[in-house]
Amino acid sequence: MKKKYIIKGMGCAACAATIEKNVNAMASVREARVSLVSGSMIVDFNEKQIGSPEIVKTVRESGYDAEEAKSTYEGKKDQEKTTAGEIKELKYRFLISLGFLIPLMVLSMGEMIKLPVPEVPSWGLGILAFPVAVINYKYYTRGTKLLFKAAPNMDSLIAIGSLAALILGYFESAVMILTLVTMGKWLEVRSKGRTGDAVKKLMALAPREARIITKDGHEKIIPAEDLLPGDIIAVKSGESIPADGTVTEGTCILDESTLTGESMPVDKGPGDEVFTATINKAGYLKMKADKVGEETAFSGIIRLVEEAADSKAPIARLADKVSAFFVPIVILIAVITAVCWILAGAELDRVGSMSIAVLVISCPCALGLATPLAIMAGTGRGAEKGILFRTAEALETVSKTQVAVIDKTGTLTKGRPEISEIVTIKGTEEDIIVYTASLEKLSEHPLGLPIIEIAEKKGLDIKKVDRFLVMPGRGIEGIIEGKRVLSGNKEFMQENDILVEGGQTAKLYETGRTLIYTGIDGGLAGIIALRDEPKESSREAVLELKEMGIETVMLTGDNQITAEAIAKETGIDKVVAQVMPEEKKNVIDDIKKEGRNVLMIGDGINDAPALKAADTGIAIGAGTDIAIEAADIVLMHEDPKDGACAVKLSKAVVRNIKQNLFWAFFYNSLGIPLAAGVFYPFTGWTLDPMFAAAAMSMSSLCVVTNALRLRKA
Repeated sequence: MKKKYIIKGMGCAACAATIEKNVNAMASVREARVSLVSGSMIVDFNEKQIGSPEIVKTVRESGYDAEEAKSTYEGKKDQEKTTAGEIKELKYRFLISLGFLIPLMVLSMGEMIKLPVPEVPSWGLGILAFPVAVINYKYYTRGTKLLFKAAPNMDSLIAIGSLAALILGYFESAVMILTLVTMGKWLEVRSKGRTGDAVKKLMALAPREARIITKDGHEKIIPAEDLLPGDIIAVKSGESIPADGTVTEGTCILDESTLTGESMPVDKGPGDEVFTATINKAGYLKMKADKVGEETAFSGIIRLVEEAADSKAPIARLADKVSAFFVPIVILIAVITAVCWILAGAELDRVGSMSIAVLVISCPCALGLATPLAIMAGTGRGAEKGILFRTAEALETVSKTQVAVIDKTGTLTKGRPEISEIVTIKGTEEDIIVYTASLEKLSEHPLGLPIIEIAEKKGLDIKKVDRFLVMPGRGIEGIIEGKRVLSGNKEFMQENDILVEGGQTAKLYETGRTLIYTGIDGGLAGIIALRDEPKESSREAVLELKEMGIETVMLTGDNQITAEAIAKETGIDKVVAQVMPEEKKNVIDDIKKEGRNVLMIGDGINDAPALKAADTGIAIGAGTDIAIEAADIVLMHEDPKDGACAVKLSKAVVRNIKQNLFWAFFYNSLGIPLAAGVFYPFTGWTLDPMFAAAAMSMSSLCVVTNALRLRKA
């Protein structure tokens, strides 16, 4: 069983690492993942052996508070309320701290800039510093509590650093540290909240109310969360569908773009399925609720986005490992710094200043935020574009794609055969359509549908068929108006001694058409050429993949000539045709044996084995079926360009993570030695604790700002 928990009190990556380590150590816990950005934890555990109370207890024993998350909507609402409260509190603490910092700085350093300031004794400056320490008491309570639990975090470093500054009489430094750190946390929490905007926008699409039909036939408006399966719901023009269900009465024009991405509204009537968050553009309908609340396809999409945002990419493991022991090492470095400078005969002021600077500049916030912020922003941006990454691992892996294997039918092509030409040899075009449609009406073969449609469109009468026979994989036959009529492929005609060879046949076949031959009384009467046209964006999608240095391969069960014709039109590099669904997996395996990273894009049904075998599987056009277990990425729209877009977005996210990690490591690699006075003997450089606090806050803010750029990727 997987459950989500809201964690309160986390301040840095060390906090997340401590909680994760302790919960993972519990018996019967398969995996626990903590997200610093969303302040949550997902735990996979054996519910027969332990429950939520034991998990919450472990988190609390680690020094933090926890509670089981509520439903998607209620939980998100509570989370937003908590975040808003945290932002308000941090802003309040920052402004109060700033109010005391300004006069303190003027009184202690005014003479340096020629300001006429009165002489104030040290205890007077201490009086100004005391309220700032009190209002920011959480650093001391949380920091010391976790220090005594041998699991120090960012608060521990701030507590030790600022407390040492107060004791040593660096009142302006102590207040500056607390003020700047609080300002940094305030801006950081505000910015982190913006990375979840995509989920908020999605959730805003779902209606909050539903109009149900009561047992006495009256309409009653209730909260959408109170709906039950079986409820009869009325939906008027302009209203959103509040549940997944079936139309029982009335008709309407429904905008389903929120789920399918299809811009054209669709007609809905009795018996048709409708889905949550789609909009009734015109008409009035009654529907029976089949799935409500968390069970709807729309809730599933939101859940998928949230789970991906809270999951961890392989690239994050380095940061996690470092964060786990980073704070204790920093405290050790601060102690070593103090000892070394004391042994070197430095003044106590300098020793204290350098040790405090080491503690303050080394807070691992930037390191801990580098990966999760980019992942949350990237998955959110993907959701806005209809690209659903199921895990952070998929988000990272698809960036390494070297070969993109793409299914033909329904992925590169529309998946709906259309009549491109009708060749008459005996009789009229109408004769060919009528005789062929009459047979196809009984066969229910997909290739027969466009022929039946054109007969109906032309107003032609479907004739009665006697002695109807089906020859699987070859064709059909029957007696129509006393004539023996056959319809099928070339092999079927040849079996019945009907000559089909000729210039016209060869020309049609070479252009990739699927040919349906119609024979009447032993002779060829006509040919109907069908073609599954490429989607308008297929060529552009293939071109974008190739521009990223990715080889493109078309995989299809269709014949070689048809496949090559489509490949030529779309720009595909290589064609593998006439393969059965179960054989597609072998093609993927063969490419992987060459040591190349493979992406498979398919419809998620008959391509499931291949999707699963690929390094990354993308299911296209699955907006109302997001539970395709075979796929790592689900595209809500039927646009193959979204597959290329997923790769582009992935590359942007991984690039962003690498930038963030580089600057986080670079900042600490340079900042800690500078604060410790390593460069002082050669250059005279030192770092005041006040500037260390400013640098620490700015480093976190830079990482957050860089990640937010992905919202426009």
